[in-house]
Amino acid sequence: MSSSTAVPGQSPIPDAAPHSLCAREPRVPADRLVAEMEPPPRFDSVRFETYVPDPNQPSQSEAVRVLSEFAHGLGGAHAAGTARRRWFGRKAPAAPAGPRGVYLDGGYGVGKTHLLASLWHATPAAPSLKAFGTFVELTNLVGALGFQQTVQTLSGHRLLCIDEFELDDPGDTVLVSSLLSRLVEAGVALAATSNTLPGKLGEGRFAAADFLREIQGLSAHFRPLRIDGEDYRHRGLPEAPAPYSEGQVTEAAYATAGAALDDFPGLLDHLARVHPSRYGAMTEGISAVCLTGVEPVSDQSTALRLVVLADRLYDREIPVLASGCPFDKLFGEEMLNGGYQKKYFRAISRLTALARDAKGLVAQ
Repeated sequence: MSSSTAVPGQSPIPDAAPHSLCAREPRVPADRLVAEMEPPPRFDSVRFETYVPDPNQPSQSEAVRVLSEFAHGLGGAHAAGTARRRWFGRKAPAAPAGPRGVYLDGGYGVGKTHLLASLWHATPAAPSLKAFGTFVELTNLVGALGFQQTVQTLSGHRLLCIDEFELDDPGDTVLVSSLLSRLVEAGVALAATSNTLPGKLGEGRFAAADFLREIQGLSAHFRPLRIDGEDYRHRGLPEAPAPYSEGQVTEAAYATAGAALDDFPGLLDHLARVHPSRYGAMTEGISAVCLTGVEPVSDQSTALRLVVLADRLYDREIPVLASGCPFDKLFGEEMLNGGYQKKYFRAISRLTALARDAKGLVAQ
């Protein structure tokens, strides 16, 4: 294969071999975890003005209105300051009525993360006073800093945004419930996304009674805001592109500067050795992910790790080119009908979008 061969839409084939995700085991220091709690690259430029509500779904326009007002209301002094001012005999402003948080409830692909990131951007406070992260990233922060240090670090914030708020085990439920309760007491406003209402998060999961018992108290911190609609990634768009041949995927990987080339089964094995909180760091500097031998995933633990990787790739707008089975066949019927079905549907939706983005990498 000549290094001077060029394909329209591709850079000349480089001399160096592609990267490999399997060769990466990043270590992320705790201070970086806090500093990077901002909307991911895909949502750097989103705003309420760039969200396009479906005219057939009035709840979408209503969500924009409610969240805009919520952001505007966070422009005053930190809520914790009201208690301190009372010590000096000054009249404190009235505390906000109702729950000090909003909960965006809706199916995958209705733009919840777009709206959550827009709220972060619209809140009139310095980036250092706002935090944005996934549920996994938040629990990992507690693991890195310890509970008390996490409370202390986030207590001075105006807003904490939590994306993909889906509780997978009772331990995390108790941990996050306790953390958010302490932050609410400190005056931090909360916003979160998920695919189910706060009081329903545990249904269809193992130990559902434990989930519901903990979540009932946690849900009181949020005003549920329902967002109806279809997955925007599939509105008027073609079906997911068919997988390419192994030769096409390999050639594209060598022809694309910054691409990673990995065997799918090998990558799944590697994901088991890297904590999911580090999957984002694992993709740093990668321009495209090329996978050979994609096959259905039958093990639930492996499938859930793949879901996290799909989320991080989507956040960073990294196209995915693959050979093997199509992405809508990754998870079997039993998984798609089980307690984690919304996670799997979200992963399929996002991988399908990234597969479309990768079409330009292949020689036509």
